Amino acid sequence: MSNPALKKRVITALILAPIAISLVLLIPTFGWAIVTAVLCLLALWEWSRLSGLRDRRVRGVLLALYLTAMGLLWIYRGSTFYWALIIVGALWWLIAIFWLRHFSYGAAHTPENTRIKLLVGLLMVLPAWTALVELHQSQPYGHFWALLAIMLVWAADTFAYFTGVRFGKTKLAPNISPGKTREGALGGLVGAGLTVLVGGWLLGVHGWALLPLLILGLISVSFSIIGDLFESLIKRHANVKDSGAMFPGHGGVFDRLDAIFAAMPVFVIGKTLLGL
Repeated sequence: MSNPALKKRVITALILAPIAISLVLLIPTFGWAIVTAVLCLLALWEWSRLSGLRDRRVRGVLLALYLTAMGLLWIYRGSTFYWALIIVGALWWLIAIFWLRHFSYGAAHTPENTRIKLLVGLLMVLPAWTALVELHQSQPYGHFWALLAIMLVWAADTFAYFTGVRFGKTKLAPNISPGKTREGALGGLVGAGLTVLVGGWLLGVHGWALLPLLILGLISVSFSIIGDLFESLIKRHANVKDSGAMFPGHGGVFDRLDAIFAAMPVFVIGKTLLGL
């Protein structure tokens, strides 16, 4: 492997993947809620900086408020508000498509744009955290469904990367993320489709019942692409390459979770509607 950046990326992934899989499968939902809350708070810390908020004390106060909101969501999990938040989180990404089309919106470093981006960060992260908790606690096989949803995004990202490197020619969104191609996105969808079919079959979804699950998986991954592009857009506004430097070769926490943030509310809503 002659590419140093790719080598670093692969080594980091090989270290993190077993840890992540073990956490998903082995800890109870309360522990899962804590682990994912910590990751989400780290991501929101990075997002607050990308949004243009520089005062670390104010950012700390916001994180404390976010943590309080997570605590309340845990207490009232399963409530109408709890599900409403997940639905709002999914709907937000449809609005994000229009922002991607008008990519210069919010680019100016003004207090108003900072406030808008901070609100958007909340809409990206809190519904996703709520969806991750709901998925993990669902019965039966909630832990395994959570793993499948996450692996769905991982597979899409991995297939997209290598397909894009090998076959990528047509830029997907050149003004936002010049490295992404339509061929790579298609490869990501293929990888996600294979993952959801195998994973669904192992979870007892057989025959024609796999078709709606496949459709849900492809829709969820389509949203994950939107999430990835949207974070790339905000990073361009902030004139930074990565949201942070926690994971060598992968950037920050938000860089690793942006696609998951977008996919999870959609996947959980779809899974519930399908009665899985």
